[in-house]
Amino acid sequence: MTQDINAEVIAIGTEILLGEITDTNSVFIARTLRDIGVNLYYMTSVGDNQGRIASAIQLALGRAQVVITCGGLGPTVDDVTRQSVADATAHELVFHQELLDTIAERFAGFRVKMTENNRRQAFVPAGAVIVENPVGTAPAFIVEVEAHVETHDTPLKGQVVISLPGVPREMKYLLIEAIVPYLRDKYDLGGKIIKARTLRTAGIGESALDELIGPELLQASNPTVGLAAHSGQVDIRITAKGENEMIVNEMIASVEAQLREQIGRFIYGVDDDVIEQALIDSLREQDATLGVSEVGIEPVISERLKTVAGGEAVLHIVDPHAAAQVLCDVLEMPEKTPPRQLAERCAQRLTQEFGATVGIAVISRPDLREDRADKDEVSVIAVYANGKMRSRVYGFGGATDTAKIWTGNWALSMAWRMLHDSEL
Repeated sequence: MTQDINAEVIAIGTEILLGEITDTNSVFIARTLRDIGVNLYYMTSVGDNQGRIASAIQLALGRAQVVITCGGLGPTVDDVTRQSVADATAHELVFHQELLDTIAERFAGFRVKMTENNRRQAFVPAGAVIVENPVGTAPAFIVEVEAHVETHDTPLKGQVVISLPGVPREMKYLLIEAIVPYLRDKYDLGGKIIKARTLRTAGIGESALDELIGPELLQASNPTVGLAAHSGQVDIRITAKGENEMIVNEMIASVEAQLREQIGRFIYGVDDDVIEQALIDSLREQDATLGVSEVGIEPVISERLKTVAGGEAVLHIVDPHAAAQVLCDVLEMPEKTPPRQLAERCAQRLTQEFGATVGIAVISRPDLREDRADKDEVSVIAVYANGKMRSRVYGFGGATDTAKIWTGNWALSMAWRMLHDSEL
């Protein structure tokens, strides 16, 4: 029986904290660890500060056997990961001439002159396992914590700190080619793996879904079942851990079967499936058509439908009117009709006058943003199908990214549900 191993990932770089770059490295590391059966309970981001990095590493060592740092191994003065790891593990930094020679050869191969500051990259903590980097200049290293290190009153022994470069191409190569084999061998991971499957649901809220699924599944330890809510949609993630892929697949399939029996009518797809494709497929299966009207907002719903297979064959009717008051004249409604009533009438009109099976109408005030004090009926969505109407109001205007995402998600999700559930 292989042992349970816990890991923590520390992403290093002030640019991450400033929002200048997105930390995709931690995501890649997390998925790789998952696939080899290593638990990941914490992810940390820390700026280029020697003391704070060392503190983050010490904290991580108190709760994980494997600590993986990413970034800060370059040649500049703010690349302080090497010294931070040395401080956190009570090791001295040691210069390796052979490392500097390898780095110099790499630069020569690039036909670029190596500057003196690259000498910093030839220093690693004493006793560290050096991981050569054939796709870059910054060597990675592994510090195996042999001596006791006092960290928050917790005696440590046997943990490892693995430091990888922050350049994604280099990090991925070293992680797959060197670190994964190292972890498998050191911790006797064997074929133990963790796999996840996501069931995608629409037209039901997180609380209602939680109640329908019940505590028996939601509180199980292996496989685990977790919910992640989005506008109009909730993802159900099933995660299983086992000795091999066949066992894990069987565990996931068993839980998925239970979930489909309980809440199958809300599930529109799995993993990478998207609601727009599910809606198009349902329309085609039922020989149905869809009418869409979007006023005061970019045609986000129509554009999303066009990106999936079969979307071009569905009826799209987008009113060209630039303002809600113009739409009032078209629909023969009073000028000051509340936006919700206007959107509902518009959605119904798409089915009655244009022959669509499902009508979706969005009306928004593009000049109003979500920091307004008065947020009533700034963006309204209405969906009409099978003689039934559903509508929703948001407090942000059509110019915001939030409106573009949320209105599209809710409208497409509700349209799919209304096509499938006669009791809705």
